[in-house]
Amino acid sequence: MEDGDGDGDGDGDGDGDGDGDGDGDGGGLIKQKAIEIFYSPIVNVRKMEDGDGDGDGDGDGDGGGGGDGLGVISGSTHGCLYIPENKKMNHQKGHVVVLTYPAQGHINPLLQFAKRLASKGLKATLATTHYTVKSIHATTVGIEPISDGYDESGFKQAPSTEAYLESFKSVGSKTLSDLISKFKDSASLVNCIVYDSLLPWALDVARQFGIYGAVFLTNSASVCSMYWHIHHGHLTLPVKQETEPVLLPGLPSLGISDLPSFLAQPASNSAYLAVIMEKIGCLENNDWVFCNSSEELESELVKAMLGLWPLVMIGPMVPSAYLDQQIHGDIAYGASLWELCSDRCLSWLETKPPKSVIYVSFGSMADIIAKQAEEISWGLIAGNMNFLLVAKDSKNKLPIEFINSVEERGLVVPWCNQLEVLAHRSVACFVTHCGWNSTLEALSLGVPMVAMPQWSDQPTNAKFVEELWQVGIKAKKNKEGIVTRDELEMCIKKVTAGNKSEQILKNATKWRKLVIRAVSLGGSSDKNVDEFVGKLVRGEGEQSLILGGT
Repeated sequence: MEDGDGDGDGDGDGDGDGDGDGDGDGGGLIKQKAIEIFYSPIVNVRKMEDGDGDGDGDGDGDGGGGGDGLGVISGSTHGCLYIPENKKMNHQKGHVVVLTYPAQGHINPLLQFAKRLASKGLKATLATTHYTVKSIHATTVGIEPISDGYDESGFKQAPSTEAYLESFKSVGSKTLSDLISKFKDSASLVNCIVYDSLLPWALDVARQFGIYGAVFLTNSASVCSMYWHIHHGHLTLPVKQETEPVLLPGLPSLGISDLPSFLAQPASNSAYLAVIMEKIGCLENNDWVFCNSSEELESELVKAMLGLWPLVMIGPMVPSAYLDQQIHGDIAYGASLWELCSDRCLSWLETKPPKSVIYVSFGSMADIIAKQAEEISWGLIAGNMNFLLVAKDSKNKLPIEFINSVEERGLVVPWCNQLEVLAHRSVACFVTHCGWNSTLEALSLGVPMVAMPQWSDQPTNAKFVEELWQVGIKAKKNKEGIVTRDELEMCIKKVTAGNKSEQILKNATKWRKLVIRAVSLGGSSDKNVDEFVGKLVRGEGEQSLILGGT
């Protein structure tokens, strides 16, 4: 299962702020007439390293020089962004319906993509279920409900995962068709459906209306490629120990423990595995395969998949204020299925010194057993650092003695605005389950990680965190599958102190720069989005955008 997949309550990842600075290489403000745009207050941003911030043109932000991008004033009450007029698009046609699975970790990136398309001049409409539509707020994107057959309570109302997915397919297909028909009868004809990879039936709806269909992958292209190799018989399920090392094009050497959990244990979530394999089977039939990643993050995989399916890297889909500042006022995803404790968290973080807080969160889907929760709790206490722990079920999972001993050094909350926390200057590292959204957010903000993967694609993401990008350490489990308190304490110390921590932080800063560059004006992801928009609006860019050449 992909990051955030499941029972209507996916992997939630919050919102916040970022900063940048530097001298560009594209002529910049001195040579080009520019538009000055002010966006909402952004405070307490993580101080970027010298030279951070990427884009086109000469920008200047507070925090050091030498980058090549747009600047934002760090730690001020507002930011100032300049976008050259010749970089802005002003399209008058093109309407995309973006269909998302009703889980936090799916809504976030798909809604962000819709906002990105709207900023390029397209009309964008996000379609999601009746039960979740009321939790979404976005001023630049239309929001429309469709039905999954369980309008009152969503997934919780369904008797089983299989029943829910089957109902969503049958009822969702009809109500999505009704929505497209409604727009057909108006002045806003839809010419493309971008659909969540967990809803492959949406491609049939697109074909029914004779419009473009594009799948949106909510996990990495690398993980998706593993399922593709399963589909084509290059690997067989279940993948067994004797298969090690697993060697696949464009990927590092993988052990069984590095693979998505469904490959070694396909029966553990057979309903979702069936949907994933259905999606993989029709990848080549899509006009575009959008991936919430960048060519820089998965360069070897992109080369290996060239010509096999129309893969287009358009990420990371993170609110613009944290990366490129191209979208006016885009400081939050605009969706939350849970009540946030933002003010409480930020007030507490403000009392802590820079790089003194360990942030711990395992997303909305990971089910941490009581024994593991206990080891995490005492590992944080033993580490003798400040910590912010997100625990939705803290009363039932965390030891009473731990809760009573937290005092000023720790804060336990049921949910938080994750990007806002990661962007805060007091945060030193992120203890994470390595859900794809969380991984991308940490990479985007240059935060070192301690990886504690639980299931689905998370083991592969953790492998990349430790060995490919080298921005963190993967905690080792004992024979019972538990990360002990001693192991956690040791990993945190390695990431936050000593020579290894310095290299990890340096790598994290490097990847942050590369990610910012990818989504900034003229970057690899930005160009791919522009070419998609051009294709819809003017019929341009087909061969240059669709890597498969179809």
